[in-house]
Amino acid sequence: MTGGQSLIKLNLRRTYHKGRGKDDIARDFYLPALAVSRSYDRAVGYFSSSIYLLAWPSLRQFVENGGKIRLLCSPVLSADDENAMRQGYSDRANEALAVQISAQFAQMLSSPSLMKPTTVLASLIASGVIDVRIAWVSAAAEGRVTRIFHDKLGILEDTDGNRVAFKGSMNETWPALSLDGNIESIDVFASWRDDSEQQRIEDEAAYFEDLWNDRWQGARVKPLPESARSEIISAAEPDRWVSLVEDICTELDHAAMWSIESDRQGGRMPRAHQVEALDAWTASNRRGILEHATGSGKTFTALCAIGASLRLREIPLIAVPSELLLEQWETEMREAFAASGLELLMCGAGNDRWRSNALLRNWTRALSSDAKPRAVLTTIQTASSPQFLGLCAWGAHIFMVADEVHRLGAVEARGILAFETGPRLGLSATPTRAGDPDGTSAVLSYFERVVQPPFTLQDAILVGTLTPYAYHPMAIELEADEQVEWQRLTKEIRRLTARHRDKDQDAGAGVRLKILQVQRARVAKGARRKVAAAVAIVVAHYRPDERWIIYCDDQSQLAQIATALRAAGVRDVFEYHSAMRGDRRATLTVFGERGGVVVSIRCLDEGVDIPAVTHALILASSRNPREFIQRRGRVLRRFPGKYLAHVFDVLVTPSIDLEERGDFDGMLEGELARAIEFGRHAINPAAISDLERIAVRMGIESSVALEGFEDDYEQDGAGAVNG
Repeated sequence: MTGGQSLIKLNLRRTYHKGRGKDDIARDFYLPALAVSRSYDRAVGYFSSSIYLLAWPSLRQFVENGGKIRLLCSPVLSADDENAMRQGYSDRANEALAVQISAQFAQMLSSPSLMKPTTVLASLIASGVIDVRIAWVSAAAEGRVTRIFHDKLGILEDTDGNRVAFKGSMNETWPALSLDGNIESIDVFASWRDDSEQQRIEDEAAYFEDLWNDRWQGARVKPLPESARSEIISAAEPDRWVSLVEDICTELDHAAMWSIESDRQGGRMPRAHQVEALDAWTASNRRGILEHATGSGKTFTALCAIGASLRLREIPLIAVPSELLLEQWETEMREAFAASGLELLMCGAGNDRWRSNALLRNWTRALSSDAKPRAVLTTIQTASSPQFLGLCAWGAHIFMVADEVHRLGAVEARGILAFETGPRLGLSATPTRAGDPDGTSAVLSYFERVVQPPFTLQDAILVGTLTPYAYHPMAIELEADEQVEWQRLTKEIRRLTARHRDKDQDAGAGVRLKILQVQRARVAKGARRKVAAAVAIVVAHYRPDERWIIYCDDQSQLAQIATALRAAGVRDVFEYHSAMRGDRRATLTVFGERGGVVVSIRCLDEGVDIPAVTHALILASSRNPREFIQRRGRVLRRFPGKYLAHVFDVLVTPSIDLEERGDFDGMLEGELARAIEFGRHAINPAAISDLERIAVRMGIESSVALEGFEDDYEQDGAGAVNG
């Protein structure tokens, strides 16, 4: 054993629990154990997550020990292909698997943040250090095998024959395992401690061997398809992998500089895309907007920037659009900076201490050398009020942070953009304001730029910050009377459109045209078949341990669906909207703990974090593409044991005559185009074939999504309360 080390000398504990100020499982267990081992057997989640199993600072030592890794992974396939897998290793299933893995590997290789670790993975596969096999559940599945990758089994052995097995909720999708340690808990069994632990390891090792050799009833395990393996090996760079690992370790050290908890055991580390964004923002004179997808960790990225700001003795002023986001940010700020003694002034949503004796003015003045660090957390509505703007001691010492920064482009909020600050950081998955070029221009002018590159939903899925998803669109038609009304309004719109082309003849035609377009949109939004479709989908697919969100258009539709679901025997149906009785937070807590179906209006579009959600059912039509993006992104947030999300999308497609092409409703056209785009990145892209045919029939360019319209303070949203 190199350096006389072995597993037995590591003084390993029986259990590790990740938490701030608690165990750093990577540093205390995973890295030193791998460094002294010569073999590592691992049942992991999906193929793409395997690149994160390479514990970079220990990898070179492991290879020098003659180490070998056996990875057992699961494919991410469509329902049809998965069914083919269950029935046997058919040619069709093999081909589908090869295509899926090859495509995923190509995506990983093309990602700037994943290129180096993916190349290392390819190199170690090519050299025989890593062997990968693919497992899926067969038709004869028994209890345990359905949880095979949920079990998160790992077995390490050193050159002296000492073995360690670990099981638990280790997260397989964190970048930089070596320093991040973003793990919940594991139980560790050591062969030298007692007979019971030795027996446990032997049982787990036998289980892994049976799986690896395709002997476990209910599971099928095969090597990587040859075509996929050849493609992976073609990207290998055997002479460079060591230097690539050194580069990765250097990048991890740089990431540690941004950590808000770098002086604390088990501190969270920014991921590669977050470090890239922070570096680019710094290079842009600390001004800019992060265009990062929902679930990509925008808040934590901002906390890293805030930590650096506090060290510079600046005063962060964080503005958020809703009461719920205010509460979430308060929790994050107090936990992240508790050790620094940060004093936080809350403004809005019933917090009005800032008004008393001009407290806000004193609070926001430049800090003296002996003052404790300070920050202000406010709702946008409060921050844009004349009293707040007048009391705040604006200047270069103020660090402006705006969550959902597009909100500052609203006419009611633009007053904030008139005041001078120092650094500025905006956060939004979609910073462009739909149908509001003036508001977009105001926001971009104040924050100066969108920090490049953006971090898209596809990027987030690729690096494991969001969950892969299956997309299930359903097109429904209007009922007969609704179709008649649709056609009547369409004819009137066509008539007024012709008149509106000559503004001198009828200056009021434009106003009447917009009214008619809104009326026609309401026909689709209120389509009665949406209720029946929603109930049919839930009854057919819902299981009691799942967590569903149904996005409705209005209160009437919500009530109809909730009533119909209960009548159909669906238990635990929750309503969530601004007019509901009772505690909304308590509703979400119960939902998160025991599962069920939440029927909602808009309240979950922006800022509400329920990562346990497994299924989304979209009924709500929208003229704002942001809502479309947020609703779909909400269900993709990662959660322990959640490996695949499902999005059901009900789209209204009125009958259109050929002569009506080009006169289609903008809202529905935009929704159809965006649905097709979303479906292309699902694990089952063939699901959008019907939508593409509908687009062709209606004369719609499926690659174009219309702008729509911004709606800043929705009546049914969880809006901020001025205070």
